[in-house]
Amino acid sequence: MSKAELSIRVANDLKELATIAERVDEFCGQREIPMAVAYQVNLSLDELLTNTISYGYDDEAAHQIRIDLQLDGDRLLVRIEDDARQFDLTDSDPARADTSSSLEERTPGGLGIFLVHQMMDSVSYRRENNRNVVLLGKKFAAEN
Repeated sequence: MSKAELSIRVANDLKELATIAERVDEFCGQREIPMAVAYQVNLSLDELLTNTISYGYDDEAAHQIRIDLQLDGDRLLVRIEDDARQFDLTDSDPARADTSSSLEERTPGGLGIFLVHQMMDSVSYRRENNRNVVLLGKKFAAEN
């Protein structure tokens, strides 16, 4: 794997989120990717993986989730792959997330996906070999 790529494999355990965030921060820091971009990628990963781990599996068995980061010019590409229940995060309208009501008045759900769509420049989904594949893209400019 080249220096412009990082592959992380973790179990479907919420405790793994801290490890993922540390690895993403390290990857971005070593490549002079702005901290704001690392933060947005980490927040997106946290939202998506929390949903997958919390709601995506029908059993208590250990499952592996793979996260790949790759530099493509001035874009950071993120690929998330898991064997959880099929869920197309692009199938719902993120604009439907209720951001105007108070927390007490909101219907639970949807805000995390809304945030991911707001923070990332591209979000796509496909089902491949009984696995979810989510692709995220974020443009950046090196900090001066």
